[in-house]
Amino acid sequence: MFNVLACQNIKENFTTSAKESLGLYELKQHKPWCDEECIGFLDQRKQTKMQWLQDSNQSNVNNLNNVRHEASRHFRNKKKGNLKAKIDEPGTYSKIKNVRDLYKGIIDFMKGYQPRTNRVKYEKGDLVTYCHSILARWRNHIS
Repeated sequence: MFNVLACQNIKENFTTSAKESLGLYELKQHKPWCDEECIGFLDQRKQTKMQWLQDSNQSNVNNLNNVRHEASRHFRNKKKGNLKAKIDEPGTYSKIKNVRDLYKGIIDFMKGYQPRTNRVKYEKGDLVTYCHSILARWRNHIS
């Protein structure tokens, strides 16, 4: 039976061999909006929740609600700022006459989030999505 370590080992072997033979295509990384201030809000919210769990009196409930409200407001403002910067980015490409990056930005913005799925077909055409079955299929294919 395969375990998680074997899955990771096989994945590393595939990526290194693909990188050596074909060259590895680096995926475009999104810009994280969460900074040190956000992590501080998360820690404060966690500590306040732990205080509430230890002693659930009314003052701790009010304190927890206030901290949650402040953290949510901060996260919402950060996300809005990040989205505004993403929207304004193609405009800057337009101003400097960088047409390729302008259209790439527009297409990325219109596509939105597209999740990756791990699917493999059996010889008969059935789809396999379970990790262990995918590894078994690759093992049979390679051998």
